[in-house]
Amino acid sequence: MAYVAMPEAAAEYLFQIISGRAERASVIVTTNLPFAEGTTMFPNARLCKEMLGRLTDQAHIIETGNESYRFRRTLTSRKAGNR
Repeated sequence: MAYVAMPEAAAEYLFQIISGRAERASVIVTTNLPFAEGTTMFPNARLCKEMLGRLTDQAHIIETGNESYRFRRTLTSRKAGNR
């Protein structure tokens, strides 16, 4: 999740899906956004807070840094002479 802000209706539907699923099974979400920038994705700050609450309850949060894996792979490939 990132880059494109969701319309409010889409964010509400996603919240319903996450809410229902989070109580029954694992949910995996990947994003390049730090938690503090969540409101750039979800226009409603209250909905954003509740979504993060559901996603982070009993969560394993793995931060891999700010550098994009894909960008790093592209640079490595170009240095090696591959396209």
